[in-house]
Amino acid sequence: MARVVCDKNPLFSYTVAMTDYKEFAEDIARQAGKIIKDSFKLGIEKQIKEDTSFVTEADLAINALVLAEIAKRFPTHSVLSEEGSNLIHESEYVWVCDPLDGTKAFAHGLPFGCFSLALVKDGEVLLGVINDPLSDRLYSAQKGMGATLNGSLVSVSTMDTFGNALVNCDVTHRGKYDIVPLINEFFSMHSSVFRLSACIYASSLVAAGQFVASIYCMTSAHDAAAIKIIVEEAGGKVTDMHGREQRYDRAIDGLLVSNGVLHDELVALAEKFVVERK
Repeated sequence: MARVVCDKNPLFSYTVAMTDYKEFAEDIARQAGKIIKDSFKLGIEKQIKEDTSFVTEADLAINALVLAEIAKRFPTHSVLSEEGSNLIHESEYVWVCDPLDGTKAFAHGLPFGCFSLALVKDGEVLLGVINDPLSDRLYSAQKGMGATLNGSLVSVSTMDTFGNALVNCDVTHRGKYDIVPLINEFFSMHSSVFRLSACIYASSLVAAGQFVASIYCMTSAHDAAAIKIIVEEAGGKVTDMHGREQRYDRAIDGLLVSNGVLHDELVALAEKFVVERK
């Protein structure tokens, strides 16, 4: 239930509102997590979309939940989601959602899949949540307030070399960028390279200090918004493929996610080894 705010101080009112938004997002994340857990099984029914990606009943059920709850609680807010949006003209706030990150792996019985939800205003992410229910990990962050994992503050790795470090590279034929040459360079640096095909899941591990970087070659904001706030509030850095800031309420220009210490080097490597597809 939303709080009744009597104080006329704008900063106080904003702080209370943000707390309400964050609690709302965390509650939705827990509900989505239950759907993911209840749906996980070998042989789960799945469909292939026009872009050749997978969708399951869990994706659709969570998307319907998000649309309904936001419409009920915040009817003037827009929703930008992978499986169906509700974009309201001149809406001040946009909730950016991926109902189930890692659907392909999840649909084939691999035990990971994340829900993510972020609140964006004027292209800037104000708060975000990621729920990885199969590993019992709930990440949450609010701008300027740090990032938490299951209620405890979390921080990125302090590693200052890619040698022997864990890196995720979400390479796909559907991506805007060809990152295979970058993967080969990581191999030459003796990095441990993963292709988890789940950008949010992999990037949450950057926030938790397990991976030092994750590279995403596509353009979907729903795969990026929650990552931006959670990784950066954990001390990391998130930019587009060229090291620039970008909006998170529209198509993005790839994603470089790092522990911050290695970000300049990651940008330099991307400039040298990542190729834009024509």
